[in-house]
Amino acid sequence: MTQLTIHLASTEDTIRLGQDLALALRKGDLVTLSGDLGAGKSTLARGLIRTIADDNSYEVPSPTFTIVQSYPELRLPISHVDLYRLSSADEVDELGLDEALEDGAVVVEWPERAEGALSAPNLSVTLVNEGDGRKALIEGEPTALARLRRSLAIRNFLAKSGFPNAERRYLLGDASARGYETIATAEGHPFILMNSPYNPGGPILRDGKTYMQIAHLSQSVAAFVALDKLLSSKGFKVPEIYFEDLANGFLILENLGSEGVLDADGAPIAERYEATVRLLAQLHQQSWPQDIDVAKGYSHHIHDFDRDAMMIEVELLSDWYVPRVSGTALGSAQKAQYVAAWNKVFSQLNSSEKSLLLRDVHSPNILWRENETGINRVGLIDFQDAMIGPSAYDVASLIFDARVTIAPELQDHLLSAYIEERHSGNALFDEAGFRTAFAIMAAQRNAKILGIFVRLDERDGKPFYLKHLPRIQAYFNRVIGHPALAPVKDWCEKAGILSSEI
Repeated sequence: MTQLTIHLASTEDTIRLGQDLALALRKGDLVTLSGDLGAGKSTLARGLIRTIADDNSYEVPSPTFTIVQSYPELRLPISHVDLYRLSSADEVDELGLDEALEDGAVVVEWPERAEGALSAPNLSVTLVNEGDGRKALIEGEPTALARLRRSLAIRNFLAKSGFPNAERRYLLGDASARGYETIATAEGHPFILMNSPYNPGGPILRDGKTYMQIAHLSQSVAAFVALDKLLSSKGFKVPEIYFEDLANGFLILENLGSEGVLDADGAPIAERYEATVRLLAQLHQQSWPQDIDVAKGYSHHIHDFDRDAMMIEVELLSDWYVPRVSGTALGSAQKAQYVAAWNKVFSQLNSSEKSLLLRDVHSPNILWRENETGINRVGLIDFQDAMIGPSAYDVASLIFDARVTIAPELQDHLLSAYIEERHSGNALFDEAGFRTAFAIMAAQRNAKILGIFVRLDERDGKPFYLKHLPRIQAYFNRVIGHPALAPVKDWCEKAGILSSEI
């Protein structure tokens, strides 16, 4: 086993190590803390738990007498265990630690008192005195240790950026490998840290390419930096980048706040959606380069949203969603018919208007800036997968928001607002052609999302996304009736998926 050594000169250093550990933990992790009395085990555990609670004053009593103190309400449920007063190793089986690991993580002080009754830990931390301070010796399973190394690398990046003592807090993870944190410093308003490791792209699928390569998804943080600079240069509000480590995939970004486009009940705010759709209309009237210099040694090419990319995405529906609904995988003949139907549909896009597609313009990626005016009221994030393709795509992404139900009346209003904005900026705007492309792109995107959300559940263990499937199926049902989509509608009717629910 590989061992990490971390020097801790003060109690604050021990608390910060608790933060770094907390942000590396996953459900199912068992962490053991060893060391003499007063070595700092409880300080480390308290720092870890308060980080997950996002509360420096969160009460974390010692479990010395209760043996187990559970925190099921946290983002990652934690069971804090102290075996110092364990009378017999046989009692370990009565503590319910296996069940706790099914739902969250377990942190155990004095693991040696269990005399081998514990499972092998994912991470084992031993605190020993070193001069006026102490050091932490950490061993672990390769995957858990890799996560911790990544977390410690973030701490090192923060130090190099001038924030060695910054407080780190989990912000969110998304459907990709990226993660985000808030970084509180002495400067006041917290920054956003993007943790975007290079993504090799998974297994080869066809023509020597991975899914990510066929779909032209970004594999490194350089794509975000390139698009951020490009959009900013055109007057659109995106986060300012304060510090970057392109080699390791770390960025420190401006925090655009937490005010979005939904009300307190999670319903869409029509004014904010309309402002966003009008912003898209302005964005689609710009000209966009496809090759961008990012930094010395780094450049980015904005790919075309080509037939291969469109097709590999809609195949997520046939490969994942249809088997989920029907209970059986498609045969080769059915799959070929599905692909042929979409090919006929996509051929109608050859003459459609092309522009920059941000690719995920929906509620989680739109921030509202109440005190600004015009397009500056709308802040954009999560645009690293941008491509050049039918301008209707992002309009469909917004109007058929995957995370929140947009009523048909509001959908129609937003589409009209976009078309009005386009006509006002260009007397030659082809409304009929746009409406056709809009229907095709809406069907394509919702077919992709139906498949992706099932894949996230079945392959990646993320069932959270399944709750959105009925909404996305309803969106798909609504647009599939457009005449341009007749071949796909016919296939779906035969497959029996137009009214399915999970």
